[in-house]
Amino acid sequence: MAQKVNAVVALGKGQPVTVETILVPDPGPGEAVVKVHACGVCHTDLHYREGGINDDFPFLLGHEAAGVVEAIGEGVTGITPGDFVVLNWRAVCGDCRACRKGRPWYCFNTHNATKKMTLLSGQELAPALGIGAFAEKTLVAAGQCTKVNPAVSPQVAGLLGCGVMAGIGAAINTGGVTRGDSVAVIGCGGVGDAAIAGAQLAGAGTIIAVDTDDRKLAWARDFGATHTVNAKTSDVVETIKDLTGGFGADVVIDAVGRPETWEQAFFARDLAGTVVLVGVPTPEMTAPALPLLEYFGRGGALKSSWYGDCLPSRDFPTLVDLHLQGRLPLDKFVTEEIRLDAVETAFAKMHQGDVLRSVVVF
Repeated sequence: MAQKVNAVVALGKGQPVTVETILVPDPGPGEAVVKVHACGVCHTDLHYREGGINDDFPFLLGHEAAGVVEAIGEGVTGITPGDFVVLNWRAVCGDCRACRKGRPWYCFNTHNATKKMTLLSGQELAPALGIGAFAEKTLVAAGQCTKVNPAVSPQVAGLLGCGVMAGIGAAINTGGVTRGDSVAVIGCGGVGDAAIAGAQLAGAGTIIAVDTDDRKLAWARDFGATHTVNAKTSDVVETIKDLTGGFGADVVIDAVGRPETWEQAFFARDLAGTVVLVGVPTPEMTAPALPLLEYFGRGGALKSSWYGDCLPSRDFPTLVDLHLQGRLPLDKFVTEEIRLDAVETAFAKMHQGDVLRSVVVF
């Protein structure tokens, strides 16, 4: 029998979000209902509200979530009711060309729940990233549930579901940061600071944080940045070179996703260095026109990082355990805890750069 729960819904493009009563059906085959304990407010949710993803309104927002499995559908294995899980939007299929090549973090056929959550009117909801967790309960594909150590707080664990994992993975999985490397991170919001934390965790020697906001640069030091550069007052490329013996960084991570920051990243890397694009560009943006000789003469790698190239079943439990050991300060990402009806206010704070993460706590 479908359950009535409260949830945050974007009814139309650019409209303030509202708390609505929605219907969550019983799980079908391969599905699970999860009682949500906490869910972070991510910029992607704001993109959905603004129509920046698609126009499939109304959207059930929220996707950086942790909670407890309440019910499972037919054929579900690997999770049982009562399991504490982090929700992920990469439920790998195991059978696409990427999975068959042993690279499931590039799965081309990730799946979501087939049954639909609806408004009381019966209108179907489009859950953000197939999750929709600004809700007391949500319906997901069972593969979107990743079990982790229940000793971790849900406010912290849920953040691995998107932004924090994207940043840490950009450094470790995509960028291949290792002991002694020099790393520069351009853009010190939640994803950029997570990349800094990932670089420190991997043993990087020099970690350079770049932003235009001194508040964010101060936050970056809390996550392990050894140097900071204000792009308003310093030449980013030349300063990074000065801090790396005149060579440039081994790995430069663009956590902004604009043509000008990508070009800075390109020229701020060492010969044979790596550029990682993890900031999400908008559709109209184009790459800078650079002489082809610049690509040939510098070598190295230019990479994009999808979800930190993570495999949730491998990475989420490991990162939670590192946090519980005191080696990964995930709690520092939580700026404030809020109620469900404060999501619209949290969007404004996020847009103004006043928070790293607001987290809805149920």
